[in-house]
Amino acid sequence: MASFISKETIEAVQNATDIVSLIGEYTKLEPRGKDYWGCCPFHNEKTPSFHIEPDKRFYYCFSCHAGGDVIKFIMEQEKLSYADTILFLAKRSGVEVKYEAGDSQPAPDPKLKLSEEYIDLYERTASMFHYLLTETEQGKPALEYITKRGLSEKTIQKFKLGFAPADRHWLKKFLLGKNFSPEFLGGSGLFSKKYQDTAFFSNRLMFPIFNRRGQVVAFGGRQLDNDPNSPKYLNSGDLIQYKKGETLYAFNFAKKAIKENKKVIFCEGYMDCIAYHQCGIEYAVAPLGTALTDEQVRLVRPFTDEVLLSFDADGAGQKATMRAMLMLRRAGITVRIIQLVGGKDPAEIMINYGAEALTNAVSNAILDSDFLLSKLGLEYSVDTPEGKTKASLAFFTYVDALQSDIQKESCLEQLCQAFNLKPEAVKRDFLNREKAHERLNNRQPSASSQPQKIKLTAELRSVLAVMADLDKYKMMRAELSADDFEDFSAKQLFTILEECFKDNSLSLTGVLNRCKDGRLADLITSVVSLGEYRDNTRNAVQDSIRMIKRRSLERRRNVLMERLRHLSPVTADDKEQLREILREKMEIDRKLLQ
Repeated sequence: MASFISKETIEAVQNATDIVSLIGEYTKLEPRGKDYWGCCPFHNEKTPSFHIEPDKRFYYCFSCHAGGDVIKFIMEQEKLSYADTILFLAKRSGVEVKYEAGDSQPAPDPKLKLSEEYIDLYERTASMFHYLLTETEQGKPALEYITKRGLSEKTIQKFKLGFAPADRHWLKKFLLGKNFSPEFLGGSGLFSKKYQDTAFFSNRLMFPIFNRRGQVVAFGGRQLDNDPNSPKYLNSGDLIQYKKGETLYAFNFAKKAIKENKKVIFCEGYMDCIAYHQCGIEYAVAPLGTALTDEQVRLVRPFTDEVLLSFDADGAGQKATMRAMLMLRRAGITVRIIQLVGGKDPAEIMINYGAEALTNAVSNAILDSDFLLSKLGLEYSVDTPEGKTKASLAFFTYVDALQSDIQKESCLEQLCQAFNLKPEAVKRDFLNREKAHERLNNRQPSASSQPQKIKLTAELRSVLAVMADLDKYKMMRAELSADDFEDFSAKQLFTILEECFKDNSLSLTGVLNRCKDGRLADLITSVVSLGEYRDNTRNAVQDSIRMIKRRSLERRRNVLMERLRHLSPVTADDKEQLREILREKMEIDRKLLQ
C-alpha cells in the first residue's frame, strides 16, 4: 500500500514556516502596515508589485499574477514535486514527517534523489580536497600559492578551498573504497568521459561551487604547474545538480550583504570574488565565466537596483563589461564600473595596497555612461567629424538599452558635452541611427550585409572534432570526400584539411594559414584552445562519418528520384538512362540498409 505524508504533517509544516522569513531568502521585503512588499522573484521588475499577507500566509504578484502559500512558492522556486516540497520545508522547520500508511516513506522523485546523491558526493569530495590542501605535504605548494596571494586561513576555511592531487587515478580508487559504484561515479562529472578511471581535475587548486543553500554542487580548478597544453582554469560542466548559467559563485555567502547594502559586485573569477570578501566587501559574486546570463541577473534582481562591475581590463574583460552593461540596463538596473589602479585584479590590489585600497576603489566606482564615454574618447579620434560620428553611434547602442526616456535624454546631453556636439544633430542621428550607420559605412540597408555567425551544424561539429585530434583525419578522409558534405563551412574545412594532408602540413598552424574565412578561423582557434572536443573517441568519429555518409547517400537518392519523376523513357537513350538511374538507386538503397 502506498504511503502518503499525513495531513497533520502538512499542517504542521505550514504552521511552522514563517512565510516572510522564507520568501525573504529569495527577495528583499519591506513592511507596509501589516503586509510586506518587494520585487517579484518570479520575474524581473524594478517597482515592487509582490505582496505578502502574513496573517493569511499568502503571497501575490500584481504584475505577473503568481500567488499561493509557502508550499506553492517552494514548488515554483525550487522546481520540486508536492511531496518533496513538504520534505524540504519539514527539514527547514524541524517538523517530524509522519505518513498515513505505516512507517515507510514514499519513494522520492528519481531525478531529485539522484541530484541529492551527487550533492552528497561533491560535499564529501570537497571535504577531502580541503583536507589534502590544509593537512598534507602534497597540498603544501597549493597552500603556499594562495597564502602568497594574500588569502587568510579564515578565508580558506570559509570557501573550503582544496587541492586535487597530481595522481589522476587516486580519486577513483578512493571513492570506490567508500562503496560508490563505478556507474554512479561515471555520471558524476568528476572523471574523464574518455578515460573513466582518470580524474577530471588533477594537480589543481580547487574552488568548490556552492548552490544558494551552501551545498557543494560543482568545482573549479586552477592549474598549478603552468602547463601550456592545459587550460589555466578547468570548470565542471552542467550536471543534474548544477547549471552553470543559473548559478553565481559565492551567492550563498553574499546574499545577506547584498540585501543589506542594496548592491552587488559582479567580478570575473574565483580569486577576485574571494579577495573582495576577505576585505569585508561581502556583496561580491562571480558569473561562472565572463558571459553574464539573464538567469544570473534574476538571482540578484529582487535584492538590488545597482550592480558594480569588476571585470579585467583586457580585451575579453572589456567585452564582458559591455555585454553586462547592456543586459543590466535592459533589466532596469543602475550600473557602475570599478576601476582598479595599481594592480590587474582585486587580489593583487589587496596584496599590494591592502583592503582599504580595494574599499576605496569600490566607493569611487563610476557610472557606466561615464566609463563608456571615456573609453570611446580613447578608442576614436573624437577631434574629427568621422571619429565623433563613430563614437556617437557606439554610444547609441548603450542609450537604446536604457529603460527611461529621461535617462536617454540625459545621456544624450552627456554625449554632447563630452565630444562638443550640437544637441539637435545628436538627436536627429539617434532617431535615425540605423540610417546613420548605413551612411557611415557607405552601404545600402541590407540585412544580408551583416556578417552572419557560423551555424554549428552536426557536420561542422564532426570536422571540428577531428580538428581537435588531427590523427583521426585519416579515418575521415578514407570514408568521405568534400562532396559528401552539405554544410558549406564543414566542406570548406574538410577541403583545407585535405590540402594540408597532401602537402604534409597537417597542423593547426597549417590549417589556419589556409583558412581565408576569419569567422571559421576564430571558431577553430576557440575549439582547440578550450579543448571542447578533446575527449572525442574513435567510436564517436566513426559515428560522425557514418552520419555524414548516410546523409550524402540520402541526398543523392533524392536527386535520382527527382530525375526518375521527370524522365519519360521514349527513346532508346532514355531507356538506357533509366536503367542506369535505377542501378545507382539500388546500390544506394543497399548501402543505406547496411
